[in-house]
Amino acid sequence: MKFNILTSVAVTVALATACVPARKFEEVQKKEQSCNEELSKVKEQNLAYETKNAELKSKIDVMNENISRLKADTTLLGKSLRMKEKQYDKINALNALIQKQLEDLQRGSTIENQRLMNDLNATRLELQRKEDALNKMERDLKLLEAELNKKEARLNQVSADLEKREQRVKELEQMIASKDSAVNALRGKVAEALLGFKDKGLTVVEKNGRVYVSMQAKLLFPSGSTRLNEEGKKALIELAKVLQTQDNLDILVEGHTDTDKLKSSTHPKDNWELSVLRATSVVELMLANSNLDPKRITAAGRGEYLPVDPNDKAKNRRIEVILIPNLDELFKLISND
Repeated sequence: MKFNILTSVAVTVALATACVPARKFEEVQKKEQSCNEELSKVKEQNLAYETKNAELKSKIDVMNENISRLKADTTLLGKSLRMKEKQYDKINALNALIQKQLEDLQRGSTIENQRLMNDLNATRLELQRKEDALNKMERDLKLLEAELNKKEARLNQVSADLEKREQRVKELEQMIASKDSAVNALRGKVAEALLGFKDKGLTVVEKNGRVYVSMQAKLLFPSGSTRLNEEGKKALIELAKVLQTQDNLDILVEGHTDTDKLKSSTHPKDNWELSVLRATSVVELMLANSNLDPKRITAAGRGEYLPVDPNDKAKNRRIEVILIPNLDELFKLISND
C-alpha cells in the first residue's frame, strides 16, 4: 500500500514537470521550422544574388559594347570633322580666287560678269551648306560625348552595387560555412566521447545543420521502465560532459517508442507518457551530472509517431538527443541585408 502511494506521487510529479517541457518543445519546433525557413531563404537569396550577378555582368558587357561603339562613332565624327575643316579651308581659298577673278572680270563684258556672279553665288550657297553640316556634326559630337559620360557614370554605379552584393553574399556564405564546420566539429567530439558505445545501439549523425545522437532504449532502460540502467547512465554522463562546454547550443531530448500498446493500469499508461517520462529521466540525469544550463535543454515525448524503421521495433524504441546550433547571428546578418 505504501509503495502504491509513493508511486502515484512520483508519477504525478513527473507529469507535472513533463507539461512545461512539452510546451517548450513546441516553441523549439517553431524555432526549428523558422530556422529551416530562414536557411532556405538564405539559399534562395544566395541563388537570386548569383542570378542577379550574372544579369548585371551581362548588362555590363552590353554597356561596354555600347561604349566601344560610341567611342568608334566619336572617332569617326572627329575624322569627318577634320576632313570638313580641310574642305572649308579649300573652299575659302577657292572663294578668294573667285573673288579675285570676279574683280578681274568686272573690267570685262556685262554678260561674262553676270555668269561669274551666278557661279559665285552658287559657290557661296555650297559653302554655307557645308558650314551648316559642320556645325551639326559638332553638335552631334557634343551630344554623343554627354551620353557617353552618363553611361559611364551608370556603369560605375552598377559596378559599385554589384561589389556590395557580392560582399554580402560572401559574408553569408562564410557564416554558413562556419556554422557547418562547427556542427561537424561538434559531431566529431560527441562521436569520440561515445566511441565505446558505438556497437551498443548508439549512433551520431549530422543532418540539416544539426547533430543527432540516437540511443536505442535497450542501452538506457529496462523494458517498459523509465529508470535508467547503469550503462545508459555512463553514456549520458559522457555526452553531458561534452555538451557543457558548448555554450552556443540548444539541446532537445526526444523519447520514442514502438507501436506496441502498454497494458498497465498504472503509470506510464501509454506510449506517449512512456516517451515523455524517459526523455525527462535523461534530462534530469544530464543536468545532475554536468554544468548544463537548464534553459538550454528541453525534454519531449514523440510516442510511436516518428519511427525510423517500420520493420524494426528495436530501432524505433530510442532516445534522440538533438543538438541545435544557435542561428541568431546568422538571422541578424540576414535582417541587416
